[in-house]
Amino acid sequence: MSVTPDRKQDLIKEHATKAGDTGSPEVQVAILTERIANLTEHFKTHAKDNHSRRGLIKLVSQRRQLLDYLRRKDKPRYERLIQRLGLRR
Repeated sequence: MSVTPDRKQDLIKEHATKAGDTGSPEVQVAILTERIANLTEHFKTHAKDNHSRRGLIKLVSQRRQLLDYLRRKDKPRYERLIQRLGLRR
């Protein structure tokens, strides 16, 4: 269900704005999107797992807050990010 360290490093390399970047909104949103996708797959087979569903809702909310922040601060970066990740907005 969680993101493997190798996959996490790949996401960081792919979305980093500079070398050693792990905290930019782009990287954080990419990692959250991966975790959300994993949990969504989990719920296809475990429909009654309500404890994990609560965690999913928290992750979606956290991603939404980061995307709102990025949209306020830098609209072109926001638009590039949602395009790269294929998010609906």
